[in-house]
Amino acid sequence: MKAILFPLGLLVVVSLAWVMGLAKAAPPATGDGPFADGGWIDLTHEFSADSLYWPTAQRFQLEVESRAFTDRGYFYAANRYRASEHGGTHVDAPIHFAEKGQTVDQIPIGQLIGAAVVIDVSAQAAENADYQVTVADFQAWEKEHGRIPQGAIVLLRTGFARFWPEAKAYLGTDQRGAEAVPKLHFPGLHPEAASWLIAERPIKAIGLDTASIDHGQSTLFESHRILLGKNIPAFENVAALDQLPATGALVLALPMKIKEGSGGPLRIVAWVPNKR
Repeated sequence: MKAILFPLGLLVVVSLAWVMGLAKAAPPATGDGPFADGGWIDLTHEFSADSLYWPTAQRFQLEVESRAFTDRGYFYAANRYRASEHGGTHVDAPIHFAEKGQTVDQIPIGQLIGAAVVIDVSAQAAENADYQVTVADFQAWEKEHGRIPQGAIVLLRTGFARFWPEAKAYLGTDQRGAEAVPKLHFPGLHPEAASWLIAERPIKAIGLDTASIDHGQSTLFESHRILLGKNIPAFENVAALDQLPATGALVLALPMKIKEGSGGPLRIVAWVPNKR
């Protein structure tokens, strides 16, 4: 176990040093370790029977195999679970919409760790559940915070995480099955903005606090195709983006390493430096 954890820990420290060179809001770490001068934020919705999934996907089920004392006097608990890859807080691997894209296990770890920029469009999304983040939204953010750094992880805050796990408010419908899909209403990323990011602001990954990088009424899933077609993974159903600053956070988004997987459950966290 130590042989596995040490390189990852070293990678995190190196990534943190890189982030601090990019983000003005991130001061040098002090104290007993590199993360002593800040705190961790969990951006992951817990997985349970209440977790929200695409209307046609199998929802999360946890089945108890054992939760009792054995005949030898010690307690033993074990469960089995089942669910579709795409539901709850999860990653869309590039192969999800790109035939030759990376599978979950092929995404480089370095692409899942990096400096976060948080684009807040919650005011627009509050007025329009079908809002699509535009190039103008990114340009407005840059006027206030500076250019999106190369290799950033872009997180789109729509404010919809506040509705989790109420399906009707979060997804636009609480119905299940294929007939529910046309009734989906939630914000996403406009395809023109996805193309702009690819061409003008090379990023590592993108995420948001809704069920899909494309808005709920999308039928062509163009933003998925544009981003995943360039091996840019997408994080969906991200939580607690309201707790992150616009710049300065370090994100670690580590999915279950499913061989040949098109997606999978994601544990995503952010380190936020203390304010000075």
